[in-house]
Amino acid sequence: MSDAEDRSDKRVFGKAIKRNEDIPLLTGSATYTDDVMLREMVHLAIRRSDHAHATIVDIDTSEAEAMDGVIAVYTGEDVVESGVPNTIPTAWMLPGLVTPQYRMLAVDKVRHEGDGIAAVVAETPEKARDALDAIEVTYEKLEHVTDPVDAVESDVPPVHDEAADNVAFDFELGEKDVVDEAFEAADHVVSVDLRQPRIIPNAMEPRAAVADWDRGTEELRIWMTSQNPHLHRMLLSAGTLGVPENKIQVIAPEVGGGFGSKIYHYPDEAVTAWCSMQLGRPVKWKASRMEAYVTDCHGRDHTTTAEIAVNDDGTVQGVRVETYAGLGAQLSQFATATPSYLYSTILSGEYAIPAIYCRVIGAFTNTTPVDAYRGAGRAEGIYVIERLMDVAARELDMDPAEFRRRNLIPADQFPYQTAAAVIYDSGEYERAMDTALEHIGYDDLRERQKALREEGRYLGIGVGNFVESAGLSPSGLAGDLGAQAGGWESSIVRFDSTGTVTVLVGTADQGQGHRTTFAQIAAEELGVDIDAVNVVEGDTDQIPQGMGTYGSRSASVGGGAIARGARDVREKAREIAAHQLEASVEDIGFDDGEFHVVGAPDRSMHIQAVAAQAYLGHNLPEEMDPGLESTNFYDPENFTFPFGTHVAVVEIDPETGAIDLERYVAVDDCGEIINPLIVEGQVHGGIAQGIGAALYEGAVYDDDGHLTTRRMDEYAVPHATYLPDFETENTVTPSPHNPIGVKGVGESATIAAAPTIVSAVVDALEPFGVTHLDMPITPERVWRAMGGGD
Repeated sequence: MSDAEDRSDKRVFGKAIKRNEDIPLLTGSATYTDDVMLREMVHLAIRRSDHAHATIVDIDTSEAEAMDGVIAVYTGEDVVESGVPNTIPTAWMLPGLVTPQYRMLAVDKVRHEGDGIAAVVAETPEKARDALDAIEVTYEKLEHVTDPVDAVESDVPPVHDEAADNVAFDFELGEKDVVDEAFEAADHVVSVDLRQPRIIPNAMEPRAAVADWDRGTEELRIWMTSQNPHLHRMLLSAGTLGVPENKIQVIAPEVGGGFGSKIYHYPDEAVTAWCSMQLGRPVKWKASRMEAYVTDCHGRDHTTTAEIAVNDDGTVQGVRVETYAGLGAQLSQFATATPSYLYSTILSGEYAIPAIYCRVIGAFTNTTPVDAYRGAGRAEGIYVIERLMDVAARELDMDPAEFRRRNLIPADQFPYQTAAAVIYDSGEYERAMDTALEHIGYDDLRERQKALREEGRYLGIGVGNFVESAGLSPSGLAGDLGAQAGGWESSIVRFDSTGTVTVLVGTADQGQGHRTTFAQIAAEELGVDIDAVNVVEGDTDQIPQGMGTYGSRSASVGGGAIARGARDVREKAREIAAHQLEASVEDIGFDDGEFHVVGAPDRSMHIQAVAAQAYLGHNLPEEMDPGLESTNFYDPENFTFPFGTHVAVVEIDPETGAIDLERYVAVDDCGEIINPLIVEGQVHGGIAQGIGAALYEGAVYDDDGHLTTRRMDEYAVPHATYLPDFETENTVTPSPHNPIGVKGVGESATIAAAPTIVSAVVDALEPFGVTHLDMPITPERVWRAMGGGD
């Protein structure tokens, strides 16, 4: 009998249940990495380069070593002499990729401001920091480069000798000849030059680590701010320390935000562990906010020329893109994947584009390394295609919403093979777009815009369509593309003898609400109360394997693993119930946690009672082992592809260039919705980050290669007072190949918001002949675009 019976009264999947993890977070009783205190713990501080590019001539640590409270001072040479592998590995290979060694501490030269060159361990954090200034470093300065185009095209000293032209990779996707032919045959060709500036992550909690090396057992236990503890365990073992993986325990306690910046294996956590191994004492390191600004991997940093070929009837014939992607001074783990496969394969957006070609030149620069930041690759790619849709609509003198509509992939063509190599799983793009335009009153807004322009007021309406590729998979495909890790996720779903449930999963929460969301999945599948489910993440000793949280994968891949595991548990419980009720398995139905004999409702047994019998083991089916649990490794057959339409309304002050963000409407389709409250929160946060990128944020380096935006009063993180009330709606188009039909929502709004806001501002400036402005669009840039200062 099917398990699809109505559970409407007791369903938890799909309900807006308040997050059960919030009370300790809000009351201060939660444990973050900096809260970890161990006996005889000492403190680490790292001396960092003040130069963008320089040869290290000499490091004199004698004065620092003599200071009161200083226990040890180490340099890169000390790490080399210790014999550990000392390599931060690259986790995504590309053809022809140049992979210079990335050490825990610099040895020969420094390659960006913030490069670590020496480590001080002292009795207190203050004494460790004070000793940094006593380390005397003699440098021979070298010419530096901070712009990816200049790095490749100018005659500058290479960041790494292995890449004399500063090119790490030269990547292509698509058939250039076919695209060139499409351009030659098209009625119009329109181009736009785009600069997507560097974005600096600003998690609530800067990175931190506490390492404890046991000399007796030669085991390492390390607490750290990690989005994927198992990957960090593997890289600490194979890449930096050489300690057997089964001798390392990585624990991610509460992690105050990540947005991608806590995926990677940084030198700092490895140095913390290495120092503990040298001293045989627990060592703590925590970054200051200013330190994080020059060491946490930045995002974006693209310089692009993009072209679109269109016919007079408004149909797109082809897209051609060339991008210089800044990688920074070192190759971080996924630095190569973000601007190549994650970027180029999304350039079709929501549109039926028959021909796409993309070339990306990955460039080393004397800057902080670049890696995945919320929406990684997808945000950059959707920004390109959405800006092209606007400039093409302008070329044809067509309404930008109507132009987009004419090129949408029809709902009856899914699964849809794009010209950018991926197959979209499912979509109803026009429905989402119609919902957004109707919600905001698009036609009336256009009429209002015309009327206001006659009064000398400048209203702008921006439309942004997006698709996100989420949950990178399957593992075989990821491996073919160069990934050095899989796309699967693991779970253990276990009933205890008293009927409570423990769910262990290899993802790692940084504030997304996993403990509530995952409990809803398990409770729904097993028919138990959500309070009976305990979710465990973030400890490699409790969860054997896992791939972590990034790329909007937790609900679709981690949740898929939990659902499959819970179903396995339920089926074993069905067999036990059938045996106890003296009925055949085929005659056992399941509803609201109750197994019952079909046609005899008085003959029933709750799944929690079955669990008790499973652990008693007195009366089980022949040859069945006791216990009630399942271990599941779920490797999806494809990505999922969330999508949606966002619309923004702005008004420009012609006297100052100030931008008033009047309204923001977001319609997202993330497949089946597990918890509407959590989805809405993810959308709100994502929009805020996208607006930040569009209007406020951008890393700036000066002529000496120094980061000038290295504090919160210099780098413009958007305040809540800058943002309007967000108006959100959802459509639901389930993913056909996901066990629970979900697609993911963690990055969608960030991907959508930046092009939507830019579209609105540029639309407001149409009377001034403005077709594009680069982010961040500050009031000064708007004022100058309107003729201010001429």
